[in-house]
Amino acid sequence: MRLVFNDQTFSFELLRTLSYAPYGGADIGECLSTAYRIKEGDFESWYTEWYKTAERIQALADDSLKRGNRISAKEFYMRASNYYRTAEFFLHGAPGDPRILETWDKSRSAFRQAIQFMDFVEQVEIPYEGTRLPGYFYRVDDERRPTLIVHGGYDSTGEELYWEVAAAALQRGYNCLTFEGPGQGAVIREQHLPFRNDWENVVSPVVDFLWNRAEVDPQRIALMGISFGGHLAPRAAAFEHRLAACIANDGLFSFQFGEMGRKLQQGFHGDLDDPINMEKFIRILMEKNVNIRWAIENGMFTYRAKSISELVAKTAAYTLEGVADKIQCPTLVCEAEHDHFFAGQPQMLYDALACPKTYMKFTAEECAEEHCQFGALLLFNHRLFEWLDQTLQVGK
Repeated sequence: MRLVFNDQTFSFELLRTLSYAPYGGADIGECLSTAYRIKEGDFESWYTEWYKTAERIQALADDSLKRGNRISAKEFYMRASNYYRTAEFFLHGAPGDPRILETWDKSRSAFRQAIQFMDFVEQVEIPYEGTRLPGYFYRVDDERRPTLIVHGGYDSTGEELYWEVAAAALQRGYNCLTFEGPGQGAVIREQHLPFRNDWENVVSPVVDFLWNRAEVDPQRIALMGISFGGHLAPRAAAFEHRLAACIANDGLFSFQFGEMGRKLQQGFHGDLDDPINMEKFIRILMEKNVNIRWAIENGMFTYRAKSISELVAKTAAYTLEGVADKIQCPTLVCEAEHDHFFAGQPQMLYDALACPKTYMKFTAEECAEEHCQFGALLLFNHRLFEWLDQTLQVGK
């Protein structure tokens, strides 16, 4: 699926931003007109044009608020938040760039201005190893209900998880707790805590936080991880057995940059077990491929790696081999038919599971073939919550 851009990475990130339209995170014309102003493959052009659009929508939000138009203000703030998030996306190649914090903070601030007009959301801080993880608790009402914990992956923010799944959860009678862990959102940008492999030590404090809340049925707590989160969430579920269900969207068995490099080695004759050769080879790939350049730059940012070799070493432990079979709760593994990030990985995860399991494939015929089903979030949420209703026996 190509949208405006020939470059796959730019096209996908545009699709991702646009996909939040059904839940109030974007408007179609705003996204397309911004995209047409961007120079293909140019990270600076991407930042400039999305920032310009975000600032324009933010100004409309501020004006609506001054005029007392609360609904319009909320809608404008929501979209401004998503556009600022999109603007910041490709800046991580220079971790010291002040625009990273400035633009990301504007995204978070706009979202928090919007939720002032939503009486079903609570900004929360979850105790975690001497600090706190930021999150949002979305509740249907004061009754005890099934609750879905959601975290993102390699590059997502806690705010965008509202448009991706939390809004749909509320519509279907589920509470939803979204949060950011190490390597993500505020935790990497403000606390400088990088990703960690033992994600169960991140998720267990989140379950603790929910366990005694009056609105939460502790026997019906599910966990979903999105994108890279499709690796982290199953890892957590292998050791945190209070979870009633786990969703990997999309499933990811391993996330090892060394192995990824070896799969792309054709034409390069150096020994990739040599860190110097591996670094040289990946830099060659980065010059030729926007997606690889972004993946490495974002990886060095979120893992706090000072070199590509260090990034390769830091990701070596990210495999579910010998771990996936420890998961006990029913697990849903999602696959996007034309996933350009992790082709083949969902099947590897599914095959390694020994728990009750479901494989859910999304296809081009359904217009849902892109990574994490962007472009078809209404369909995705329909199928996700049908599975959850059945698995958690909601309504029975």
